[in-house]
Amino acid sequence: MTASAKALGAPLTFKPRLKDYLWGGRELERLFGRDLPEGVTAESWEISGHPAGVSVVDSGQLAGKDLPGLVAEFGIDLVGRRGSQAVARGEFPLLVKLLDASHALSVQVHPDDAYAAAHGLDDPGKTEMWYILHVEPGARIIHGLKRGTDQAVLRRAVAEDRVQDILNRDRVRPGDAILVPAGTVHGILSGIVLVEIQQCSDTTFRIHDWGRVGPDGQPRELHVDQAMDAIHFGRARTGSDARRVAAGGRGVRRGVLTECEHFNVERIMIEAGAGFEADLTGDTFEIWGLLSGTGRIESTESELTLEAVQFVLLPATMGAFELQATTDLVALRTYLP
Repeated sequence: MTASAKALGAPLTFKPRLKDYLWGGRELERLFGRDLPEGVTAESWEISGHPAGVSVVDSGQLAGKDLPGLVAEFGIDLVGRRGSQAVARGEFPLLVKLLDASHALSVQVHPDDAYAAAHGLDDPGKTEMWYILHVEPGARIIHGLKRGTDQAVLRRAVAEDRVQDILNRDRVRPGDAILVPAGTVHGILSGIVLVEIQQCSDTTFRIHDWGRVGPDGQPRELHVDQAMDAIHFGRARTGSDARRVAAGGRGVRRGVLTECEHFNVERIMIEAGAGFEADLTGDTFEIWGLLSGTGRIESTESELTLEAVQFVLLPATMGAFELQATTDLVALRTYLP
């Protein structure tokens, strides 16, 4: 085995990058025992190659190297053949976050790839998926506009400060999975903690911000014109929890939560003492997020103990591995389609 192949024979773990946006709180500390700095923490970027928050390997043979550097060094061996276009651009294609919406986020939209390319944006488009971890009673999300809302109706609502009257609001529960395609008006309201899996983009167009001001005491910037061009008006809602049962195994339940052109996400539930086996042969990397319970990932080159809530990157050429449950566990498995 070559030195480079040996380096990619084990899961990669990273030090989270924290963001102190004004809508955050302390829930990542209270719920998951995260070590947070003083003040609020809104987002923890768990695995990211984005320049606004680059992940750095925190242990093992590749400790100290950042994710973009790993893409440059290992290319398709790390990302997989399905990610060849991202490798050609020098990018890692996905970004995984934890979000603490102690206060409501803005009403916003992300552009799609076509808009990003046509307008020369540094980032691609941004389709995202939310997996709900915790909610306060009555918590809701915003997902799409009410039926019949077109650009003229939305512009009038913005001008008259009535945007909240034309938004679809949905109650959510822990375990819900919601796909938010690029071009969808959306928002996360207060009292929700979730995992966000998304394209590697940080482009957001705000439409409404609840009358808040930023740290400088001024209203935060809105991007109404850009949003109007980016919104996919009239598109049918995708709904939530579009689950499909997949093959599992003894003591394993496996369900498909999200399938889209940018990523697939599965939920794997494993009983204590059982295990889930797979083989990474170069098609795609996998990102595993342990949401509850404890377990360990065993491969030819390594053994890694996992506790909730923890995310790891498995290189595309890592080979055969098994996730063994030491207690009952629930995990998310993300990979390129």
